[in-house]
Amino acid sequence: FAVKGRQSLLREENKEELHKYITGIVRNNNQKLLRINSVQDHIHLLLGLKPDISLSDLVRDIKTNSSRFINEKQWVKGKFHWQEGFGAFSYSQSHLDRVIQYIDQQQEHHRKKTFKEEYLALLDNFQIKYDTRYVFEWLQKE
Repeated sequence: FAVKGRQSLLREENKEELHKYITGIVRNNNQKLLRINSVQDHIHLLLGLKPDISLSDLVRDIKTNSSRFINEKQWVKGKFHWQEGFGAFSYSQSHLDRVIQYIDQQQEHHRKKTFKEEYLALLDNFQIKYDTRYVFEWLQKE
């Protein structure tokens, strides 16, 4: 999921603390966080989910509590918000190593491809129909 307005508000110096906090949220919901990584404007999580919580409820808890945490820490000027919605894709056990490598290499990956390009490519790869007007709120009109 992304920062509201796709602003670059997630700073490198806060990354480890934010990741630990989100890991705690996932664990407190009795779920398993397999990998987490973020860049300035979005975050990737690889989760192992038990059937006792819906993905949307878990993401809501993560976004709500981590927003509150970021605001309490005053890491940004003004009020921090995650953008509405999120993207979720399922993977088989045999693909986990590749997904983990992909998440770990986000900083390098985004030197070559924007988040928008990345996300739209994922939608295309998974053959998900979409209208670009409703995928994300983008700061700049394209």
